[in-house]
Amino acid sequence: MKLVHEGDLLWEPSEARKQSTQIYHYMRWLKQHKNLEFQDYHSLWKWSVNNVESFWSSIWEYFDIQAKDSYHTILTSHQMPGAKWFPEATINYTEHIFRNRATSTRPAIIHTSENRTTEEVSWQKLYQDTVAMQQTLKELGINKGDRVVGYIPNIYEAVVSFLATASLGAIWSSASPDFGTQSVIDRFQQIEPKLLITVDGYRYGGKNFDRTEVAAKIQSSLPSLEATIAIPYLDEHATFKKLSAVTYWDQVIKQEQAQTLTFEYVAFNDPLWVLFSSGTTGKPKPIVQSQGGILLEHLKALSFHVDLDETDRFFWFTTTGWMMWNFLIGGLLTGSAIILYDGNPSYPSKNKLWQLAEETKMTVLGTSASYITACMKEELEPKEQFDLSHLYNISSTGSPLPPEGFQWCYENVKDDLWIASASGGTDVCTAFILGVPTLPVYAGELQCRGLGAKIESFNAHGKSQIEEVGELVLTEPFPSMPIYFWNDEDGTRLRDSYFDVFSSIWCHGDYIKITERNTCVIYGRSDATINRGGVRIGTSEIYRAVDHVQSVADSLIVDIPARNGDSFVPLFVVMKEEQELTSEIKQIIKQQIRTHCSPRHVPTEIYQVPDLPKTLNGKKLEIPVKKLLMGKPLDQVVNKGSLSNEASLDAFLEFANHLKV
Repeated sequence: MKLVHEGDLLWEPSEARKQSTQIYHYMRWLKQHKNLEFQDYHSLWKWSVNNVESFWSSIWEYFDIQAKDSYHTILTSHQMPGAKWFPEATINYTEHIFRNRATSTRPAIIHTSENRTTEEVSWQKLYQDTVAMQQTLKELGINKGDRVVGYIPNIYEAVVSFLATASLGAIWSSASPDFGTQSVIDRFQQIEPKLLITVDGYRYGGKNFDRTEVAAKIQSSLPSLEATIAIPYLDEHATFKKLSAVTYWDQVIKQEQAQTLTFEYVAFNDPLWVLFSSGTTGKPKPIVQSQGGILLEHLKALSFHVDLDETDRFFWFTTTGWMMWNFLIGGLLTGSAIILYDGNPSYPSKNKLWQLAEETKMTVLGTSASYITACMKEELEPKEQFDLSHLYNISSTGSPLPPEGFQWCYENVKDDLWIASASGGTDVCTAFILGVPTLPVYAGELQCRGLGAKIESFNAHGKSQIEEVGELVLTEPFPSMPIYFWNDEDGTRLRDSYFDVFSSIWCHGDYIKITERNTCVIYGRSDATINRGGVRIGTSEIYRAVDHVQSVADSLIVDIPARNGDSFVPLFVVMKEEQELTSEIKQIIKQQIRTHCSPRHVPTEIYQVPDLPKTLNGKKLEIPVKKLLMGKPLDQVVNKGSLSNEASLDAFLEFANHLKV
């Protein structure tokens, strides 16, 4: 692969491509209807963040938001937390989804899994099934404000269940069946659901995982439950004998039903769903976002920053336990077809997602940086094996995509490709920093700060800076910020999570550099940064350097303060199959870090481990590992149910027991 450096220009859109985009159409609309003219994206962004009321009211008007009661106030205050958007308005999220149903030619959903064949679902069928589910929810006594929880994979039934829940003004939350039992209970108990929707199990990597006993344990642990809906997914003949008061999915869909959906209009700032933080320490935070805030943000982000319209087929590899599932469902707001996949993205080979892209005529492929770098290390060449002619965008999130990941896509997937690396989070259920189809792509850089998101890089004194690495902060209110945390009546937990570093400023916990040309580079979590001799460096830079070593599969580095005022910096590596960490390989790794980062950031020592602890969404547990090695008890630093690989902690526990810093 050709050598690439951070900031190298890799792709530019043609003028015809720019003029075909959704954001170009919006800019023309602003000129025609608001007498506002912008020469480029960055001037548009500056207007959007310096005039947030005007910007978000233009989004309301441009997308023709349907409201039973309209608004008089756009924003109650610029003070955070506590700012409220469009407080007088009443809306319904699901109503906006089905504005796109008047078609019989395009699918709404394409879904497939390891134990289901690929199927296209029409807008009309999605509507009819949502009507049937809504009728069932009404019969089960679900009303506005009630909580409905899904212990369910990324399958069609999950989308139907969510849309019906939101149509009634009820509140949705979901967990993937690969979550640990206690992890699911820790989430759902906090919000006291009235209804549980569950499957009997799932298939992953060619193996079946029965979850009927887990479902029964979850049910018995939720005294607030009044009903349960069961979906035979792993086994179509599953009987759920250990569950009580069960309604089966075929009863839901086949019942006599009303012909039209009804919509419960709720206040703009009423809850739509509860998302949970990864819960790596303590119980997961129950993050509540509003019907209106999510509606506006997802319309904006998916239309302008992902460039979706009714011709698109939009995919993101996700589970129902990650906010990207909620973001993926938002694709329906644009009229796009969304693609659901439940299974292992690397089974039976790492080409699985590229094969799916060909089969479904995918236009936008959303995945993780780790999947792309894994394909790169496997030296895959998807363009040689698959027809990817429909694919025009690869979006990546979860961790920073290194420059080599960008370059690999252009050399091995498609040379005319818009690559959009994105960064945001569960906290806002979107990306703050992401792509836009009218700008060039530079290696290792995120194209832009999102419209309406006043992102800045602050130094330790709270001063904004350019071309310097600092704290990622948001200095103006943003509609999809949490309206509150569940059971956090006085707001203490929310303030401690985002507003305890800078007064009335959202501090996100990432290190960011904003360049002179307004692109951004994310350097990992700010509290996991490596600090050697006062010089800080993000962990992503270390990982990028280690990725150059072919025999290394993955790595994790932490910075442990030492009693003498210095620090101990161990690097843990997972070696590729049949490879061992030798003294020679250690020297190669150190040389790569010395060359690509700096001599002072060479680790104190390098250790081989069988696996790295990661969340179910694939994020490395840098901070919990750091705390563990600093002597904190295991139960205080990590919720084992939040891990995809609990046994991976064993090596770190043993290491911690022998560590003297």
